[in-house]
Amino acid sequence: MSRDAIHDPKLHRARRTRLLEALGDGLLLLPTAPETLRNGDVHHEYRPGSDFHYLTGYPEPEAVLAAWRTGRGRHRAVLFVRPRDPAREVWDGKRYGPALAQRLFGVDAAHPIADLWRVLAEVLPTQPRLFHRLGADPAWDQRLLQFFAAQAKKHRRREPPAHPVIQDPLPVLAAQRLQKDQGEIDALRVAAAITASGHEVAMRAARPGRHEYEVQAALEAEFRRLGSPRNGYASIVASGANACILHYHENDRRLRDGELLLIDAGAEFAGHTGDVTRTFPVGRAFTEAQAAVYRVVLRAQLAGIRACRLGARSDAPHRACVRVLTQGLVELGVLRGTVAKLVAKERHKPWYMHGTSHWLGRDVHDVGAYRDADDRPEPLPRHAVLTVEPGLYFAPDDRKVPRELRGIGIRIEDDVLVTARGPEVLTAAAPKSIAAIERICAGRAGID
Repeated sequence: MSRDAIHDPKLHRARRTRLLEALGDGLLLLPTAPETLRNGDVHHEYRPGSDFHYLTGYPEPEAVLAAWRTGRGRHRAVLFVRPRDPAREVWDGKRYGPALAQRLFGVDAAHPIADLWRVLAEVLPTQPRLFHRLGADPAWDQRLLQFFAAQAKKHRRREPPAHPVIQDPLPVLAAQRLQKDQGEIDALRVAAAITASGHEVAMRAARPGRHEYEVQAALEAEFRRLGSPRNGYASIVASGANACILHYHENDRRLRDGELLLIDAGAEFAGHTGDVTRTFPVGRAFTEAQAAVYRVVLRAQLAGIRACRLGARSDAPHRACVRVLTQGLVELGVLRGTVAKLVAKERHKPWYMHGTSHWLGRDVHDVGAYRDADDRPEPLPRHAVLTVEPGLYFAPDDRKVPRELRGIGIRIEDDVLVTARGPEVLTAAAPKSIAAIERICAGRAGID
């Protein structure tokens, strides 16, 4: 059975209850992610939809959750799933089927997916609203519209509305997912530990003459060895000037002594992902110029982490990092002037063009609002998890910077849990001080 399955009925029931209490009366209808074809009859690796998995723990495709309140603090949840099929299971593996789905995943009932529309026709008229996100899956929306049309035609003598009142549950669900419960924090801790271990293995595997993809293989083998079924996103393994390409994915260049290697990669565990970036020498040690840039970026990252305090503005880490990076650009001879004026004019942007943070959880860019309806930064809530990832990128042909800086790209990223006691770095086990990194680099087998 799938490693994505989470058999914790109490946890998922509590999440559904909390959501339905916030939404109010109505029917929540939530399909999981669809399967997608890669080519011919070969599918991409399947991963359950994040919202669906959060509320059910159920890992298989072709599944739908229907849930509605039955009283204060009470609800009924029904899963619609693929039936058992011995012929298909020979090809694709075991299925849970309705009986096992009901028993293991803590719902009140489970039916074959083919029964969805029959049951929906019975339940929906008893509910004042339908909670469903239109536009997320056009094929699913089309089936739903066809169902509405058939129901309206069936009851045309009563001139019913063409469809029920539809309300998007995402804003409420996203706000709930933003503040991680203990089950999510536990999963993120494991994902962070696996991710940190993979990055250290990659540091030990990198050496002149190897290719980026060889280091990637070592990194991801460690992820799999420690129980991660997949990456949280495609690994970036960028050597030399490739590190100045923010979303570099070719990962095919040969590593050269004297250059840096930037790796941005995260392991997924129990539906949650880590997200870490480390930059380190291909050879034994940083050059003087590389170390100077690295110190600026690390100083900025530590300032950004300190800014991840409960109730602080969501953009506080970015503001803190920009101040330090701008000061560093002055120290490196890239910018001239007073730091305050340079920050106000955003003079850092040619070399630091991205944001500092994003929410992290089930998705690498997780759900949750950053700004309110008046476009003001939201405060950082308790048990939110966010990244802090400043960087500096000096393209090899950038004549605006000193020659010794050209071709250097450095980013440092960690995952931070917001707590009442202050920020907690979940990925602290991944080495990032110059001394710790150079000890690993100098200890590689085969480096004299």
